Amino acid sequence: MVTIGDVARAAGVSRSTASYALSGKRAISAEVRQRVNDAVLRLGYTPNAGARALATSQTMVIGLLAQFLEDEFAPAMLEYMLGVSDTARELGYDTLLVTDADGASALRRITDSRMVDGLVLLNVAQDDVRLPVLRAAPQPGALVGLPGDCSGLDVFDLDFEEAGRMMVDHMHRLGHRELILVSQPEHVVERGGAYVWRLQDAALQQARLRGITLHAVFGESRQPAVGRSLNGLLDSYPDATGLLLNNEAAAAALPTVLHERGLTVPDDLSVIGRYSDGFARVFSLPYSSIESAPDRLGRMAVRQLVRRIESEAGRAEPYVVRFVAPELVDRKSTAAPRT
Repeated sequence: MVTIGDVARAAGVSRSTASYALSGKRAISAEVRQRVNDAVLRLGYTPNAGARALATSQTMVIGLLAQFLEDEFAPAMLEYMLGVSDTARELGYDTLLVTDADGASALRRITDSRMVDGLVLLNVAQDDVRLPVLRAAPQPGALVGLPGDCSGLDVFDLDFEEAGRMMVDHMHRLGHRELILVSQPEHVVERGGAYVWRLQDAALQQARLRGITLHAVFGESRQPAVGRSLNGLLDSYPDATGLLLNNEAAAAALPTVLHERGLTVPDDLSVIGRYSDGFARVFSLPYSSIESAPDRLGRMAVRQLVRRIESEAGRAEPYVVRFVAPELVDRKSTAAPRT
């Protein structure tokens, strides 16, 4: 088995220099780092995770607690998982994905056994039962999603309130006076998905301020129910000239629904969604949207987590709550309503 000593000899450096070049723990010249990397590739060296953990008290593993829930659209959740795992890999960490339904027990198990150096939580609820366990754990944690109580944790999320206001204001400037807002299924709210009511409440408040009639409804997450729901809404509110979508499944289903009804965007209906640019490309969505930024949120959470893992200064920093400002990606799906 190839060892770090073999790599060091092949690169013409000491064992410690070879180790630092691979771990990035200290500044190493680009020329030396390249020699070490060349030796690693030539010899086929793979670090031994167990030995590394014994030597450094680190596993170089980040735990990711997430679930694919039936009432949310799985492709959208996958984007957040990839944002975390891709950034962890860039920083030299593996990712342990934990999907247990009993998140608190799973979290206690992996933190007590020191399986990971830190944790990122997705599917964060308003009163999330995992958070007391995470606060008591010896490892640091970060959340992608805003809970009711952020104390003792680093929290990162989209500014959903501003996103709701931005959607309404954009339609108002174009002259729309009756809109439909389709949110996630009601079950998401019942289990504490605060992002749903944060956007909805802000949009309703802004609509009242602007003199707009806004019909706020809960949508569906799976076909054929999501298609039936959209058709029902368009039948129920025939005077609505704009559609706001805080529901990725509804956004993915909308092109088929509109085609079957013979409606075109933006001539017959203006549309704004809330999803990522990557999601829009995957599903060929032609609608303007508020960028949900899953990759950026994952990157922010992991970088903050690794800073706490790797340095005393990082561990001593005050906890942060940071919001990504919403950005409207214009795909020309909105226009002034027909008179």
